[in-house]
Amino acid sequence: MQHGNFHVHQDHAQSESWRVFKIMSEFVEGFETLSSLPPAVSIFGSARTAPSNPLYSLAESCAAKLATLGHPVITGGGPGIMEAANKGAHEAGGVSVGLNIALPNEQDPNPYQTIKLDFDYFFARKVMFVKYARAFIIFPGGFGTMDEFFEALTLIQTYKIDPFPVICFDTKFWKGLYAWVQETMDHDYHTISPDDMDLVWVTDDVDQAVKEVDNFLCGRPCRNIPERFMQSTLDGLTGEGTRQGIKVRRSSGMLKPDEPGI
Repeated sequence: MQHGNFHVHQDHAQSESWRVFKIMSEFVEGFETLSSLPPAVSIFGSARTAPSNPLYSLAESCAAKLATLGHPVITGGGPGIMEAANKGAHEAGGVSVGLNIALPNEQDPNPYQTIKLDFDYFFARKVMFVKYARAFIIFPGGFGTMDEFFEALTLIQTYKIDPFPVICFDTKFWKGLYAWVQETMDHDYHTISPDDMDLVWVTDDVDQAVKEVDNFLCGRPCRNIPERFMQSTLDGLTGEGTRQGIKVRRSSGMLKPDEPGI
C-alpha cells in the first residue's frame, strides 16, 4: 500500500511540474500580445450589471471617452460592466482588450474585444491588468472587483509598482467601504497609514474621472498622489513589471541549503 501511495504522490508531483508550462504559456502569450500597447486603463465592475442599468451606460461612455483620447481599455472580457467598457472603446474606434477567464460556470466573452486573451489562472490574468495599465477605474462590483481594487492598493502601498490613479465610481456604492477603512483600519486598529486612502478617489462624474486619467497619462497636473508613494529607493523591475525589492536576509536560525531539512 505504501509503495502504491508513493507512485500516486510521484504522479501528482509530475503533473504539478507540467502545470508550470501552462502557467508560463499564459504569461508569455500575455506579454507578447500586450507589450506593444500604449499605457492603458483597466476598468472593473460587476458581470451582473444589466444593459438597462444606468451604470452600464456610464461605463460605456467612460471607455468611449478614454478610447477617443487614445487610451486602450482593458477589462475582464465578460458581461456587465466589462461588456459596457469594451463596447464603448470598440465603438469609439479604440483598442478594446478583454482578459477572459475560464470559470466552472462559463463566462461568455463579450463581442466587443479587439484583443482577446484567455486565461485559466486568475493570478496570471491579474498581472496583465496591472502590468499594462497606468490607471484603474472601478465601478460597483462583487468580490472579483474588490480583489482588483485591493490588489492595486497593496502594490502601490508596498512600493511594488509606481503609483497610478485608482478611481472608484459611484459614491453611494463605495462610501460605506471607504468609511470603514478609514475608521476601523486606520483610526481604530492602525493597520494602515493615515494617508493610504489618499490613493483612492471616489467620484460620480465620468468626465472628471476621464480628465484625471488623461492628465496623469499625459504627464499633466492632476490629483496629487501622496508624495511618499512618488519616491522610492527601489531600482529595476521584476519580470511581471513590479519593482525589485530588498532581498530577504537569512536569519541565524535558518537552515543553509545543504543542511538537513532543506
